[in-house]
Amino acid sequence: MKERILWLYRGFQGELLPVPGKVVALIFVTFLLIFPIITAEPYVWRIFILSAIFSIYAASWDLLTGFTGQVNLGHALFFGVGAYTTGLLNIRFGLPPWVTIPTGGIGAVMVGLIAGIPALRLRGFYLSLVTLTFPLILTGIVFVFPEFTGGELGLYDIDPLSGSSVLNYYVATLVMLCSVLVMWKLTDARSKIIRTGVILRAIHEDEITTRASGIYTTRYKLFAFAVSGFFAGIAGGIHTHFLRVAGPSNLELFFSFQPILWTIFGGIGTIYGAVTGVYILYPLVEFAHYNPVAEQIRFILLAVMLILALLFMPEGITTWVRDKIEVKCPRCKLINAGTRHLCRACRAPLRLQRKEI
Repeated sequence: MKERILWLYRGFQGELLPVPGKVVALIFVTFLLIFPIITAEPYVWRIFILSAIFSIYAASWDLLTGFTGQVNLGHALFFGVGAYTTGLLNIRFGLPPWVTIPTGGIGAVMVGLIAGIPALRLRGFYLSLVTLTFPLILTGIVFVFPEFTGGELGLYDIDPLSGSSVLNYYVATLVMLCSVLVMWKLTDARSKIIRTGVILRAIHEDEITTRASGIYTTRYKLFAFAVSGFFAGIAGGIHTHFLRVAGPSNLELFFSFQPILWTIFGGIGTIYGAVTGVYILYPLVEFAHYNPVAEQIRFILLAVMLILALLFMPEGITTWVRDKIEVKCPRCKLINAGTRHLCRACRAPLRLQRKEI
């Protein structure tokens, strides 16, 4: 036991503390875990619970589009399927949330595969247009069978996620942290255990060359569709049990564009960038309700922030910050703190030095 604790301490001291990005992530996770101690305001808890749910939703979009290049403009399909599946199972069969939420994720996977198999025959702009129609088709199905889906009113009187606001917060936050960790690991190109990250990035860079090297790219794109749909369905299920309602608003066109805005602001192709974008933009827009003037122009403020981010931080705010606080060794490719001059491993100079003639 003592040896294991010593091993964890050495890993913490040698791999975590020297990398500023990991330290920032640790501070952020610690802040989320102690947040209920900081404030007891129910409205603030509600905003952070929804931020956790939407972080899963945005990160799932980033996994599909940011790493495979399959631009999905109808990502609300997965969220809506998870929400409606969860609500129907709870209302019709009385199943508890710990059963309905994973089942909603599985239902989103099935729909994602059904939609992905014909859609992946297309590429680029045409694929985006096809995916854009999926939530519209599901909305039409919802309206056609109102006695089953609730029609325009949707499903209501769904069992709550739990009986406590604090427990709701920790369930949503812990599920978000675990989901983001899994998605980040699946897309990590430097992982020595799971190699899907390398293949997904290769498909994004040059699918033809990847296929010529003997990799069945369609299989991995379907894998990305399935995983992305699963986590978006999980987010929809938690959202349904938290708000106790599932309706056509979960399938709206703007709701499909929201993860795109969050991810582009935070940093596409990173997973954690989507989380950062949600936790900055969503509370900012919601807290604008406290100010009568800001409430009227909150979407204008959002648009201005997005425009400024695209102008000055085109790769996202997380990438911009990471480049300021970290530097990669040109010899061994190890990440070092931006204040260092020599690599912490190979002692190579981290920056080129000009010689005066």
